[in-house]
Amino acid sequence: MNELAEIRLTARHKGIPERAIGMTTAEFLASGPRLSEFWTPLVVLDDAAMRHNVETMATWCAERGLELMPHGKTTMAPVLWQRQLDAGSLGITLATMGQVRTARTFGVSSIMLANAAVDERSLRYLAGELADTEFRFVCWADSIATVEAMEAPLRGAPRKLDVLVELGGEGGRTGARTIDEAIAIAERIAASDVLRLAGVAGYEGSLAHDRSVHAIDAVETYLRRQIELHERIGHLYDDGDVYVTAGGSAYFDLVAQVYAEAGASANAAERPGGGRTLFTLRSGAYIVHDDGFYRGISPFDEGRASDDEPRFIPGMFGVGRVVSHPEPGLALIDGGKRDFPFDEGLPIPRAMSAQLGAVWQPLPAASVSAMNDQHTYVRGGDLAIGDLVRLGLSHPCTAFDKWTVLPVVESLESDVVVDLIHTFF
Repeated sequence: MNELAEIRLTARHKGIPERAIGMTTAEFLASGPRLSEFWTPLVVLDDAAMRHNVETMATWCAERGLELMPHGKTTMAPVLWQRQLDAGSLGITLATMGQVRTARTFGVSSIMLANAAVDERSLRYLAGELADTEFRFVCWADSIATVEAMEAPLRGAPRKLDVLVELGGEGGRTGARTIDEAIAIAERIAASDVLRLAGVAGYEGSLAHDRSVHAIDAVETYLRRQIELHERIGHLYDDGDVYVTAGGSAYFDLVAQVYAEAGASANAAERPGGGRTLFTLRSGAYIVHDDGFYRGISPFDEGRASDDEPRFIPGMFGVGRVVSHPEPGLALIDGGKRDFPFDEGLPIPRAMSAQLGAVWQPLPAASVSAMNDQHTYVRGGDLAIGDLVRLGLSHPCTAFDKWTVLPVVESLESDVVVDLIHTFF
């Protein structure tokens, strides 16, 4: 990641202190930066919380014989991917071939594309990448038409491409809708001269959006169908590694439970030819958790977990400055939809301070009622012009994409900036 340290900071990196402009990232970090130097609005990452979350997830997966290939599209931040890889992740999951190409430029050598690849240009690029014998790559297919679209551009590749048959669910996202349909796709992949059938994939998160009995039943039913598919196409596998994969950041506990019933604890056991069955989670948002959607649904949120269970800690927050107080009880801060996520819930005022670096005071009576492009409406809290508001944010996947650089502080209450995270969306 040395090239990231050499990125030169410019005025195009919003929030960066004036004195940082022209410095490399390494030079700026060596100068002892403080959060109080940065301009608002900001999204800030909490180093202590991220380290805790990465270690918590890695330990939990290892104890259950599960592999982890966290979804890198959450952050698109190579430095954060590396933290996850260093903690034992098998690789990084990505969503598009453009993201795959970005990851390859940063040396990521194990990638799952949680999607189909059918564009002939990107497939020809992929064929070239397969010449790297150290490169582990797998993608998905949910129709015979998808398989056929992949074959011609891959002819001449130095080795076969690993492909998982994707099982979906009625009303869900992608994926074959029936097991019989998925079996036919698996048979077509296995018969291909350029593709290798490498397992079963899917995403349970699109089938439910809460922790109701109905939602949990829908997820568990889907996961058991996935295992049934895996067993029914077992005779089509060769002796190499095979994946069974699901698990976003909302229901990974249910995935672990169903996979355990299917033998996930034997994850390291060799298949007849020396390969393994890799029961693999793809959770990605856990690295920063959140104060909204995942806080309400994750099994590891501090409000749901019991004293003897793992807990995630919110590892990102927003900061906005009051720029208008047009009527009693209403304050407008200088960040809005361009700066903070809003698709899975509005930001939550958590604390206020007269300046960055000062002690944060709780804001229990404040709430956000609306957002514009560059304004957030904060009601209650007795705020004055110039006051800073610390915001709890919901949905990391639409927080990181608004920032090319995010400062990382030692901890929630610290003013010390220990890193700058560059993103590549």
